[in-house]
Amino acid sequence: MNISKLLTDIVHTQIDIKVQDLCLNAANVQAGDVFVALQGKSTHGIQYIDQAIDQGCVAVLVDSQDFECSVPTIRINNLRQYLPTLATICYPQATQVEVIGITGTNGKTSVGYFISQLLNKLGVKNGLIGTLGISNSHITSHNTTPDILTLYKTLNQYNLDGINTAILEVSSHGLDQNRIAGINFKQAIFTNLTQDHLDYHHTLDEYQQAKLKLFELDSLNCVIVNQDDVQHLDFLKVAKSKTQITYSINDFEKIEATEQGFLCQLDDYVFEIPFLGEFNLSNVLAALNSVEQLGFKRSDIIPLLHHLLPPTGRMHKIKGALAWVDYAHTPDAITNAINTLQTHYPDFKVRIVFGCGGNRDQDKRAKMGKIASKLANTIVLTNDNPRGEDPQAIIDDILSGIDDSFELDITLDRKLAIETAIITLGENECLLIAGKGHESTQQFKDETLILNDIEIAQNAVI
Repeated sequence: MNISKLLTDIVHTQIDIKVQDLCLNAANVQAGDVFVALQGKSTHGIQYIDQAIDQGCVAVLVDSQDFECSVPTIRINNLRQYLPTLATICYPQATQVEVIGITGTNGKTSVGYFISQLLNKLGVKNGLIGTLGISNSHITSHNTTPDILTLYKTLNQYNLDGINTAILEVSSHGLDQNRIAGINFKQAIFTNLTQDHLDYHHTLDEYQQAKLKLFELDSLNCVIVNQDDVQHLDFLKVAKSKTQITYSINDFEKIEATEQGFLCQLDDYVFEIPFLGEFNLSNVLAALNSVEQLGFKRSDIIPLLHHLLPPTGRMHKIKGALAWVDYAHTPDAITNAINTLQTHYPDFKVRIVFGCGGNRDQDKRAKMGKIASKLANTIVLTNDNPRGEDPQAIIDDILSGIDDSFELDITLDRKLAIETAIITLGENECLLIAGKGHESTQQFKDETLILNDIEIAQNAVI
């Protein structure tokens, strides 16, 4: 596409350049791309223009003063507001894909993963976009919800590849920053709402208001809401769709915890869910209702639930040890994860290894410390992703929520903390390694280390 055609409805330009793609992240720019240098609350694109040029960009779009550089620079006032228009022109097939959007503090990844598995088993090609990456695509993203250009590019490619159903984890950041503008959402799913990301949203109400935006979309055919969450009525009230579905853990006629998962009864079917956590039963119900609303019979879906697998890093069992790796990094998620082990292993003590991320919601640190000390038997505090903060300062914040009389260990080296916890685990003890789940790196101020909790724990098993 020629850049003048791309910008026809936005700004007139005499520049005659062929464009391959649009890109918001200079690190992802390839030869022939146009770099979109946004400025704003969480973006500082101008400082990355040289990097984008070095990687082969042929032009730069900016929303501030003109710049002198080796490629044409086109100024567009209020550039951010034109991103949906640019995305639609550059990736015209993106809106042909019907999207299932999932929002909530916890459970987005699991619900999306379950829906994708069920659709695969029912013969429906689909794409899954979220915390674990982008499936069925060479396109990469490091955000739960990709930036709008990456999202449109992905959906456009899905359509060209014959994939016309996508499941998207929709984060509060993505909603607040309008990354989903113009996307063809047909379903919206709400899992739960608890404290997270208050470094960005400042208050729980602002956090909720961001998530409510998904349910206000006119394109929705139905909304699916977790009735067990105290805020669920707020999501139903704003929903534009006529079809409103609620689900509850009480939908199961029988639930019996086992060491491997749950023995369940639903609609007179008796089956096993082969992974831990009552919260996962709620996630399974969300997926069941989502797939049913796509036109499949419950009698065809329920027999498939036994075959579901949990996503990587979500109550991930370490072979040869009573140890689990989980992404739990909020007060509610820590509570659920510890309670899960106590439910399935009632005669065992629980040890937890965790920390808190730097440059993120500081208010939750003391709360997580308090919860861990109330529910777990022993604690090992360690680094999560310190980012730009002093690791010891983060630990001190967590300690402020823990009674001085509680015995705990502090080992800032996360690898050593996990290895030691595995090796010293008692016969009647379970281990929860919380916070990073599937992540394969650890972020410090000046370096990023290769670090994977699952691999470390598995290698430490004797």
